[in-house]
Amino acid sequence: MSSQEHERNGPDGLGAVPYIPLSGDDGKADGAQSIGSLVGQATQHMSTLVRAEVELAKSEVVGEVKKGVKGSVFFIVAGVIALYSSFFFFFFLGELLSEWLKRWAAFGIVFLLMLVVAGICGLLGYRKLKKIRAPERTITSFKDTAAALKPKREAVPEHS
Repeated sequence: MSSQEHERNGPDGLGAVPYIPLSGDDGKADGAQSIGSLVGQATQHMSTLVRAEVELAKSEVVGEVKKGVKGSVFFIVAGVIALYSSFFFFFFLGELLSEWLKRWAAFGIVFLLMLVVAGICGLLGYRKLKKIRAPERTITSFKDTAAALKPKREAVPEHS
């Protein structure tokens, strides 16, 4: 990496990213440097540039992944709360039906309704899983690659 004076902190504070200075470090005039030192500096600057690009990509990806994880945590919490809230909805539905039916019949209807919905969801899931196929093109490609990499043996006639 470049020296500490040639590093910048990102706006999100994820660390230093090396950069190439626009002016010379040593203060020499341009004509006073040898070709060897210029090539060495160019190589060092290319190395710093590549490292800086990799570090920048890494810091951006890490930042975006952290944002995604935080967002998904909120979705998971919302899903869990919705799942527990459905428990109260079914009690509400049972109590509402008990206004017109006997209480045991109302809750029996709600129970059967829940079983029907669970059965439909299970059937839909089964149908989706049944459609999953093996990756035929990838398997064929691996077989073709393996066949191409195997040393070919000359056909030797067998003696009976």
